[in-house]
Amino acid sequence: MDEELFELTAHEVTIEIKDEVTGKVFRRDLPIDYYENANILKLSGENLDGSTSQLVFYSTRGIQRLKDLTGKGADHDPCGGHSK
Repeated sequence: MDEELFELTAHEVTIEIKDEVTGKVFRRDLPIDYYENANILKLSGENLDGSTSQLVFYSTRGIQRLKDLTGKGADHDPCGGHSK
């Protein structure tokens, strides 16, 4: 299976940590929605009151695209096809 992946999604994540004091490794399966593509990694879950909470991490590429979309990017043609 050599299919190309463009995004990853899951409704549960597994966290693994190594305790600094004991050196023991602990794993926890958590009900967190996971979404990742070339631009962002987004984690979604519920707050104590049941409302949705999200953490979004942008890649360097994602930040540049966000700047371009909002008109704050550099004034250049990245693909070379739009110049006059």
